[in-house]
Amino acid sequence: MRSLQDGFLFHLHTIKTGWTATTMASNQLVHLYAKHGFIQEAHKLFDEIPDRNVFSWNTIISACIKSNNLTEAQALFNTASQKDLVTYNSMLSGYAGTEGYETHAFSLFVEMQKLPSRVGIDEFTLTTMVNLTAKLSLASYGKQLHSYKVKTGNDRSRFALSSLVDMYSKCGCFEEAYKVFQGCGDVLDLVVKNAMVAACCRKGEMEMALSLFWREPEMNDTISWNTLISGHVQNGYEETAMKLFIRMGEDQVRYNEHTLASVLSACAGLRSLKLGKEAHTWVLKRGFTSNPFISSGIVDVYCKCENMKYAERVHSANGIENTFSISSMIVGYSLQGSMLEARRLFDSLVEKNVVVWTALFSGYLKSQKCEAVFELLREFSVEEGIVPDALILVSVLGACALQAFLDPGKQIHGYVLRLGLKMDEKLISAMVDMYSKCGNLRYAEKIFWTVMGRDLVLYNVMIAGYGHHGHVNKAVKLFQDMLEKGLKPDAVTFIALLSACRHGGLVELGEKYFNCMLKDYHILPEIDHYACMIDLYGRANQLEKAVEFTKAIPVKQDAVILGALLNACKLNRNTKLARETEKKLLSIEGDNGARYVQLANVYAAEGNWTEMGRIRNMMKGNSVKKLSGCSWVYVDCGVHAFTSGDITHSKAEAIYSLLDFLTAELLELSKFV
Repeated sequence: MRSLQDGFLFHLHTIKTGWTATTMASNQLVHLYAKHGFIQEAHKLFDEIPDRNVFSWNTIISACIKSNNLTEAQALFNTASQKDLVTYNSMLSGYAGTEGYETHAFSLFVEMQKLPSRVGIDEFTLTTMVNLTAKLSLASYGKQLHSYKVKTGNDRSRFALSSLVDMYSKCGCFEEAYKVFQGCGDVLDLVVKNAMVAACCRKGEMEMALSLFWREPEMNDTISWNTLISGHVQNGYEETAMKLFIRMGEDQVRYNEHTLASVLSACAGLRSLKLGKEAHTWVLKRGFTSNPFISSGIVDVYCKCENMKYAERVHSANGIENTFSISSMIVGYSLQGSMLEARRLFDSLVEKNVVVWTALFSGYLKSQKCEAVFELLREFSVEEGIVPDALILVSVLGACALQAFLDPGKQIHGYVLRLGLKMDEKLISAMVDMYSKCGNLRYAEKIFWTVMGRDLVLYNVMIAGYGHHGHVNKAVKLFQDMLEKGLKPDAVTFIALLSACRHGGLVELGEKYFNCMLKDYHILPEIDHYACMIDLYGRANQLEKAVEFTKAIPVKQDAVILGALLNACKLNRNTKLARETEKKLLSIEGDNGARYVQLANVYAAEGNWTEMGRIRNMMKGNSVKKLSGCSWVYVDCGVHAFTSGDITHSKAEAIYSLLDFLTAELLELSKFV
């Protein structure tokens, strides 16, 4: 019985003739029905078999497991009159592969070790358990299983070796994984090779991954290429991933959905609309648009490239209920500051997972809507309870840092410690940044120095913290420590260093760092680097240098650079140069009320009230409005924004009581200054 039709005809014939099929024929028919999804029919036929053998039980148990009906499979297993190693292995595999049944798998494995030798344990049993330890990251248990494999001689097949490499890699034991791979001998097996390449990618050892990949390249299959391309994307080497994809086509290796998913991730990481459109074309040609991961990947590319028009079209065409696609849309709208649209999509979801919650938190933070971040956290606590994702806490800590709210930040820190959440690199960096910007440098330092494997981001945050608090020497010393650890600085590092020099008035040191950026580290200065240098010269009363430096800037002068120069004019009381800068600045940002106020303040600092009045009149004549300045205060376990003289706020009485207290404190302190 090779086809379902043959099975139906055979079954019909037995019913019509009243003939009882043999146990073997019935077993084949049960297997055929189960294979094609007719589980109820398979179960009914199984119940009718008069003389069931072990194959009958194995067939129906396996069918229930494959249909994700583990409860029924477990009931059949417990009542089975005959069991062999296949029966136990089927049940073990079902437990190991089903979320929430891992402890059942360990219990069954222990039970199997007590069975008679005729049942025993084989390579499949041990490999299943090794894969389970990899899934749960239980390195110590995995090592015991490895020893058991060696003792019983079940460690030599390619599947056994690849599972061991995979287990050690996922448990963070890269050296052990490589030792297993080296133990394969001179004969290179493709399955083991692919497992080792994946381990290298997981560890970030991309040179080793490439070296292994190009050993006997004729062996490489689609899985090999996909593993390498995906690994480069995950480690931030998107350009290399795209080159490998092109080479894959040149070598006439067939693409599949996994390949295109990685390529789309690379396009999104590169923010390349051109490459994204080309990848979209490949997807359309190969008919992969029905895959939800692929379609959401296309949406993600257009969102990251800030082309929401294309993103909306793809999102609508592929079904608006794709959670991954909606998450990308929320991120896309957030990047453009369209938080009303982002929130509308968020509210449209019946079930919200951690991905969409995180996307909305990140969006509010990027738009600097800190009150919305705190409000969303309260909403999350009510609907979801415990915050399981570190990225949500990173957003909340970012909001605390933006508004210098120390108490809520400390509460988040305490929350992390109480729950025993894993402090990954992003969460640690966010915690250090929060304490630093909230004025508690001692806490920031304490967390920083307790981290063993400090990365570049953490060093950048701490250097910026020292600079912000005027500890220039500490910032410089930490930079040297970073170099000694073998970390290569990036553009953010030099912004932090130049900012520290700016606060300390160290012109020569600032010039040294600015010049070594390109010369020693091949980092092209960006707008923020130029603005820092102009501000440094302005604060050091070296306006001539600031002017000459501005003229030599190779990029087009924008509002940030001109704003820094205008501030330098204010500090040096040079209204003539301020007037020249004014024309350029207003031609770029003539509708920005804050720029008019900045100009008015320049003339006011010089005592030139006529010019100040002229700027005020220009502002009125052009109908430019400056947004009302507001302040934030933490009162009654919440963050509240208020404007000067506002008595309509629901917490007005508490806010003004706190302001009176702070004013009294400042007056008292001023007596000692």
